[in-house]
Amino acid sequence: MPREALSSILVIGSGGIKIAEASEFDYSGSQALKAIKEEGIKAILVNPNIATIQTSYVYADKIYAIPITPEYVERVIERERPDGIMIGFGGQTALSVGVALWRAGVLDRYGVKVLGTPISGIEVALERGLFREAMSRSDIPVPPSRAALSPEDAIEAAEEIGYPVIVRVSFNLGGGGSFVAWRRDEFREKIYRAFAHAGLVKTVLVERYLHHWKEIEYEIMRDRKGNSVAVACMENMDPMGVHTGESIVVAPCQTLTNREYYIGREVSKNVASVIGLIGECNVQVAFDPSSEIHYVIETNPRMSRSSALASKATGYPLAYIAAKLAMGYTLDELSNRVTLKTSALFEPSLDYVVVKIPRWDLEKFVGSEARLGSEMMSVGEVMAIGRTLHEALQKAIRMLDIGEPGVVGGPFYEEKHSVEEVLEALKNRRPYWPLWAAKAFKMGASVDEVYELTGIDKFFLRAVRDIVDLYEEIKRRGVEVLKDPYLIQEAKIMGFSDGQIARAIG
Repeated sequence: MPREALSSILVIGSGGIKIAEASEFDYSGSQALKAIKEEGIKAILVNPNIATIQTSYVYADKIYAIPITPEYVERVIERERPDGIMIGFGGQTALSVGVALWRAGVLDRYGVKVLGTPISGIEVALERGLFREAMSRSDIPVPPSRAALSPEDAIEAAEEIGYPVIVRVSFNLGGGGSFVAWRRDEFREKIYRAFAHAGLVKTVLVERYLHHWKEIEYEIMRDRKGNSVAVACMENMDPMGVHTGESIVVAPCQTLTNREYYIGREVSKNVASVIGLIGECNVQVAFDPSSEIHYVIETNPRMSRSSALASKATGYPLAYIAAKLAMGYTLDELSNRVTLKTSALFEPSLDYVVVKIPRWDLEKFVGSEARLGSEMMSVGEVMAIGRTLHEALQKAIRMLDIGEPGVVGGPFYEEKHSVEEVLEALKNRRPYWPLWAAKAFKMGASVDEVYELTGIDKFFLRAVRDIVDLYEEIKRRGVEVLKDPYLIQEAKIMGFSDGQIARAIG
């Protein structure tokens, strides 16, 4: 049960829809408000975005449609005098405002308790230098790196670590200002922009770039007594260097060995323990594709885009449970409202595959480069569920509303491109890589060749090649294929729509 009596709780939203903070925070905020009201506690919301579900009096008792800044939120605190504040359900915007209010002494002045992960843990998680130091003290492996307080300091750090390096910015939204540099001149050109993007703390982390390493995400729940569960393991198909919001993601993880999975699970739970997590966090772990060497990259001690995906993929209501934990419950006291049979202390098990693909509208951004990197540019995403990876991948592409019926069989697949153009697009990480990979396989490229260009695990590339091979087989056999029920069944298992099969037959 809750540790102490709470009569009112202030929840900070994420504000207007923007890149890296979209409708996933409306979902998580709504779930948190629902959890609060179930306890008979007054729910107060600050969110100026009225085009959301959470800004409905169904969820909140009092709504303030005002800018989410420390100054405006302080006025709400002064007027409402809430007992507690939740800052983990409004993205980076809410976290930054919460930390600023705590540093200014506003929360202490009005006796407002931070519910969930303490501010000290949030600062360790989001300030790159502090995070590196905390992980090292706890013997949690992190990549060779160094925090820098100025561009000159960062240049010196890059020389010390050795190129290539990646620069990450503290208290930052969507990877803004981050970059990968392979040479000294490239680093000098970009480092000043990185500092311009720095948030509450004007520091950056210069880190060795883990070229073509796998990026794995674990969603961890932890309560005030130290009980923790790994709700989901999600694998980024794109390798390290591509922002998780830009990457195609699959759940559960597909290419880890059982031992690697448990290594990542254990280290992620240790990260949650080090920062004193109460609620939910996302931990990103990098794995060397040719060994068991691994590094923790970062953690987000809040609900995130990945958290929303994990909730939908597993049926585990992360935001709802996280809010209950913030109010003092423990995992064993809460039931899973989806299964109705297990407690929140049980880890979900999936017998299906979930694929998330981002959606880009780069033509709307003048001067933007159609190339995926460490900064997020996607404006939305789709999620598909299938019994096989092939099926989920094809369904997801079909739902993107870009005119493609799947990996193959659409206008892009039939469009004329030279081999050089296709391979260059793969090398430069153009959006929607499965479409480019399918064209490459159609032109005769091997899985090994595409892997060398992209660093995408061969397991995923083979799935795309399987789809291409089957489509070309259907094209070759034409209408005769309709007499082969086994081939049609195989096509359906791989996620082919009737329209795709019809196009192949001609």
